[in-house]
Amino acid sequence: MGRLFGTDGARGVANSELTVGLAVDIGKAAAMVLTEGNGKKHPKILIGKDTRLSSDMLEGALIAGLCSVGADVVLLGVVPTPTVAYLVKKYEADAGIMISASHNPFEFNGIKIFSGSGYKLPDALEEEIEAIVLDKAKPYPVPTGDGLGRVSYSESAIEDYISHIIETVPYRLDGMNIAIDCSNGSSSRTAEELFTRLGAKCHMLADDPDGININKDCGSTSMDNLRQYVKNNNLDLGVAFDGDADRCLACDENGDVVDGDFIMAICGLDLSSRGILSKNAVVGTVMSNMGFHRFCKDNGLTFISTDVGDRYVLEAMLREGYNFGGEQSGHVIFLDYATTGDGQLTAAQLLSIVNRRRAKLSDIATLMVHYPQVLINVKVTQEGKRSFADNKEINDKIEEVRNILGEDGRILVRLSGTEPLVRVMLEGADLNEIHRLGQETADLIKEKIGV
Repeated sequence: MGRLFGTDGARGVANSELTVGLAVDIGKAAAMVLTEGNGKKHPKILIGKDTRLSSDMLEGALIAGLCSVGADVVLLGVVPTPTVAYLVKKYEADAGIMISASHNPFEFNGIKIFSGSGYKLPDALEEEIEAIVLDKAKPYPVPTGDGLGRVSYSESAIEDYISHIIETVPYRLDGMNIAIDCSNGSSSRTAEELFTRLGAKCHMLADDPDGININKDCGSTSMDNLRQYVKNNNLDLGVAFDGDADRCLACDENGDVVDGDFIMAICGLDLSSRGILSKNAVVGTVMSNMGFHRFCKDNGLTFISTDVGDRYVLEAMLREGYNFGGEQSGHVIFLDYATTGDGQLTAAQLLSIVNRRRAKLSDIATLMVHYPQVLINVKVTQEGKRSFADNKEINDKIEEVRNILGEDGRILVRLSGTEPLVRVMLEGADLNEIHRLGQETADLIKEKIGV
């Protein structure tokens, strides 16, 4: 993990950790690194943002930084993260920047950078940007006169993105009665229009952002309201996005959660049955449920595991020629249609399968058995994050639990790539046992390196 960039961009509390000055410098450095050697006097950079109160402030800082080194800026306004990734290539821009902290609370914000091909930056380019910003490895150019960049506004960004998603859907959603939780985030600009045009009757939840209610008791990280609404109103199903709409989770007609593993099982098997699943393989992460591993084996699919983070899933897909993968958290990548995880694209594909089969989501989801799983987050100090890997008592406890669980379960303890947390995850056949072992492990971590 870099000094500025984690697994999903530069992120921190806006105006405290992620300051205006830092955003200006990231804009300058990004323009330098991403356009080096292309000979353009005025490279074109797209900027999108989510609905956080601080997004306007950081947008202004990025504009100042980019224009001060000669880059032209095209503002997309409030859009989902995958909109930026898609439009960078469509608009033939040199790079794209998304201002968002995804599923985090509103006081956080972040800066994600996409190359001209629409992919998140590899580690090497992020390290170049970090070296310029933090170490002053290269001086910033200081053009004057007509060397400064201009700012323009895209009037078609939303329509171009929605039209693209519609084109990917093999079977319409006519007759479906669904609920959509927008998490008071970016999908509040796109979801109702998209799914209505696909034929569904839409009940909208958490689609009235006010700058501070993004992800607050709503969206893919807090699905209770959606689940209850679907059940109380006898709807077919519900879908929930996070703040920047790059992930999607669902619930069936009974209000039961259908997470990213189930979604990948349903979509992966469908792609395989239609002969369009590259190498008949699905790329997941070390967090993918053991039940998903068994599902892949039972259905003749190859499961490829990576580190946690959709960037690592994507790297494996590109390196080995796979076209489908994702995470339990709902980041799902359909590489034939998108260069990054896209919650609304995922929801459209899932709903299309459900409607084509004329079946209930609850029935379709029975194709995979979900092993009980416990996830406990432990808040730790920055020093704790640095010393975590070398703490003997913590490592001994993890090994002890691993031996207790044996082949019928597993423990995974890892640092969060986006927050000051250690995540403790256990799976096994006995829910009470993994709860107890998980809490023992979390308590020890809190005692040794916790806040």
